[in-house]
Amino acid sequence: MNLDLFGEPAAPTTKRIFIKSIEARYRNEVVRDDAPQWVSMRFTQPQQVFEMFRDLRLETKEHFIVLHLDGKNRIVCFDRVSIGSLNQAIVHSREVFKTACLSNAAAVLLVHNHPTGDPTPSQEDIAITRRLKESGEILGIKVLDHIIVGDDEFLSFVERGLL
Repeated sequence: MNLDLFGEPAAPTTKRIFIKSIEARYRNEVVRDDAPQWVSMRFTQPQQVFEMFRDLRLETKEHFIVLHLDGKNRIVCFDRVSIGSLNQAIVHSREVFKTACLSNAAAVLLVHNHPTGDPTPSQEDIAITRRLKESGEILGIKVLDHIIVGDDEFLSFVERGLL
């Protein structure tokens, strides 16, 4: 038995464990037969995103969702980054782009709801969108749009000239 500096039994030596590359895990994914219809859908208009997330209007808390897109604007990953309170969700660039990097996203679409039903962006919405756009530019992942879902209406930052 090996003893450490204090005469106690030494901790067993650790074994080296080789972990498969994260990149290999994502590249070898196969779309399941029972995958949702939107998995291979190509997004070209904000209205399409709103139609897909129309039911977010029913939520009583803010949900901030990021869609990771490939080079042809097809979804490769759906990431619910945050579930907040009635009027705010905590969103940090690190959390948004951590999974976007892992999924090899070329671009992202930001989507969140306003439980009040009014899709008008708050100053915080505008500020976080600006920060996420800047972060994405540094990482080489384009922020294509930020959609706010309200009661049977939506706001697109691109259409309003806010992005």
